[in-house]
Amino acid sequence: MGETAHRMSMAERSWLSDRFYKLGRRFIWSLDSYFGRKSKVGDHEFFDVAEFPWVPSIEADWGKVRAELDQVMKRASDLPNIQDISKDHLHLTRDDGWKSYFFFAFGFRMKGNCRRCPETAKLLKRMPGMKTAMFSILAPGKHLPPHRGPYKGVLRLHLGLLIPEPADKCGIRVGREIRHWQEGKIMIFDDCFEHEAWNDTDKHRVVLFVDIVRPMRFPANLYNAILTWMIALSPFVLGAAGSYRRWEKRFEAVANQDAPAA
Repeated sequence: MGETAHRMSMAERSWLSDRFYKLGRRFIWSLDSYFGRKSKVGDHEFFDVAEFPWVPSIEADWGKVRAELDQVMKRASDLPNIQDISKDHLHLTRDDGWKSYFFFAFGFRMKGNCRRCPETAKLLKRMPGMKTAMFSILAPGKHLPPHRGPYKGVLRLHLGLLIPEPADKCGIRVGREIRHWQEGKIMIFDDCFEHEAWNDTDKHRVVLFVDIVRPMRFPANLYNAILTWMIALSPFVLGAAGSYRRWEKRFEAVANQDAPAA
């Protein structure tokens, strides 16, 4: 009897969590139009990076990030699939084709990853309004189907790090626009527009994947600050952060086995 009651309680909690998530998502989506009108950089698919004066200094140091990525890629097979960290991505991928290496997630810092990639961590802190950051790794032949992001209060930034040739076989569509990554170059887009990405080459594609706070006018910027704080405390973020920290402990043990003896 007690065990049955416990199972029912767990099922009820799962249902309530799912219900609150759906209601929260609808509420956030209802703000899309308002945030778009209040955006200081407009409301469209891709943005002119000239509107972000800090971009050139980031691009100038991209080689430091690439050098650290090269070390991470030696253990690419040990990196977690994105859906193993965030179950919300199961509708996009269920195989080993999209791997992640997180640094930050709405205030949570992945200490081990930042320690192994100190130059990348420093560079990320120079991005105003940085909320989430990771190496996003697409395997050869991987295609992410059309989808949309959950929250217009942030913009998506990609810094090309490892872009295989031919470049036209590796790209992203946002709305009706298609663009291709370039190593050392940043693109910024609104992931609330339907988008998809593909790597139709025979090598891995890697970008530094970052969410930054959308520049907005008052009072929308204040509402956005409150909402990003609430998102950081949501089961979605807390659950994903917990999953990644568990992975990080396992990865740390593997990495220590490879370390040379003192």
